[in-house]
Amino acid sequence: MGDRIKLTSSDGFTFNAYRTTPAGKPKGAVVVIQEVWGLNNFVRAEVDRYATEGYVAIAPALFDRVELGYESQDYGPTGFAHIGELMQNFSHDTARLDVEAAVKAVADVGKVGITGYCFGGATAWRAAHFGLGLAAASGYYGGGVPSYIGLAPTMPLEMHYGDNDKGIPLEQINELRAAHPDLPIYVYPAGHGFCNFERPENYNAEAAKLANQRTLAFFAKHLA
Repeated sequence: MGDRIKLTSSDGFTFNAYRTTPAGKPKGAVVVIQEVWGLNNFVRAEVDRYATEGYVAIAPALFDRVELGYESQDYGPTGFAHIGELMQNFSHDTARLDVEAAVKAVADVGKVGITGYCFGGATAWRAAHFGLGLAAASGYYGGGVPSYIGLAPTMPLEMHYGDNDKGIPLEQINELRAAHPDLPIYVYPAGHGFCNFERPENYNAEAAKLANQRTLAFFAKHLA
């Protein structure tokens, strides 16, 4: 449905992205940030889904700086081991440049929101702190909560977590709520990665449906 394209960041780095354009006049745009497996089937399907909801949607390949063209369906031990290697050379500073390039690539259609899953959920929170031309952010089960809990968002922001997430204990989610009492922070009866339909051991269709509905309502309000 969408197209694989190239983007260039402000520092001259060229990287991959996946973009889909809706039929008719766009409601705005959404930047979709990947899980740690790159622009795989799941994240491309999410980009396509936002396009069916009327948004120009784009997913930047944020691991291209450490392994150009990386994407994986390996959700097992081998895949996680490789991700650990990639993260040793990953930089949030240059990732911010790549997110900004994705925002600029779709900004001509109107206001731009950002969403993301796992690694992408934490990236969405960070982006909401830095601005980057965004108007709203909705992040899903971003890990490493203590590393971003102190970042104050500069735009409307909501977050979604599972109450049975082995990597993000409820204590951390409650600390996040306490630090940011005015933000919608939703918790679902689900584990980590509950939106990824390609991982049946994690996927929770009911939780994913409700969270997606909330995100669409949130973007309808803030990207109009």
